[in-house]
Amino acid sequence: MKTIKALLLAVIVTTSFSAFAQKSVKIGHINSNELLAAMPERDGVQKEIEDYAAQLTTTMDAMRKEYETKVADFQSKQDVMTDIIRDNKIKEITDLEKRITEFQKTAQADLQKKEEKLLQPIIDKAKQAIDDVAKENNYTYILDSSLGVVLYSVDSDDILPLVKKKLGIQ
Repeated sequence: MKTIKALLLAVIVTTSFSAFAQKSVKIGHINSNELLAAMPERDGVQKEIEDYAAQLTTTMDAMRKEYETKVADFQSKQDVMTDIIRDNKIKEITDLEKRITEFQKTAQADLQKKEEKLLQPIIDKAKQAIDDVAKENNYTYILDSSLGVVLYSVDSDDILPLVKKKLGIQ
């Protein structure tokens, strides 16, 4: 009984390998970072991200300036302040420090969300073009060489020129 199971398993494995060997595998690769950098929409998105980052930086600079002014004012007048006023000024400065810290965290997260939101349509367009080129040219696999996931490969077709052509990029 065990011999029959082993023989049956060997036949199935052999059949699977021979079926796999008969199927033609065509592998291509693309540097997706290079593709995204070549897409004309990328420049507009990059400009919009930079403008948004500049707005956040301007707000942050204003908050820091306000903080520095309050600290300098406090230090210059603390000797003549009553305890209540000194405590209020310290609380005011501490609250401003907390607001600045919170703004930094929020600004970073907002900038990242905005970048993802603006880049996603470009990424989707590139992905669709890669899929179309792969189907049109009968590729079995497309590897992304920009991610460094290819440890070894024989020569394969770089489909970047085909995808650029599909997108109308020179």
